[in-house]
Amino acid sequence: MIKILFVCHGNICRSPMAEFVLKDMVRKAKLQDQFEIASAATHYDEIGSPVYPPARRIMAEHGISSSGKTARLLEKGDYVHYDHLIGMDSANLRNMNRICGGDRDGKFSLLLDWCGVRRDVSDPWYTGNFQDTWNDVTAGCEALLEKLKKEFYLFD
Repeated sequence: MIKILFVCHGNICRSPMAEFVLKDMVRKAKLQDQFEIASAATHYDEIGSPVYPPARRIMAEHGISSSGKTARLLEKGDYVHYDHLIGMDSANLRNMNRICGGDRDGKFSLLLDWCGVRRDVSDPWYTGNFQDTWNDVTAGCEALLEKLKKEFYLFD
């Protein structure tokens, strides 16, 4: 089983979008028994809060539900449990390193690294532009899934 944890500041916009977009892609590929996918926050600000309404809306426009998801904090033990811990921006990576005590096994990456783009996922909390975030998240998740399917010889 491939275990993936998406991480952002509050776990109410970008990381849950990535979590549920990838879950949807995996389900459509009939590979859900091969993956464990979740998301977490690097800060306490929104712990227990549901996915931010505009993020829920844009996912719903694409037939994706995040029902029942509430923000949770990244924990040091997540480093052992997950194979890939994927941050949405460089500040997330710094905080992931702090919380997990470093990245000794090379499990950390940025989502857009997976599609060969070295930049942060657009943060709609500051821009208000959830479409740009949707585009970044779907591009990153598509590339991530394709690379993992090849690496682990998974076929849909």
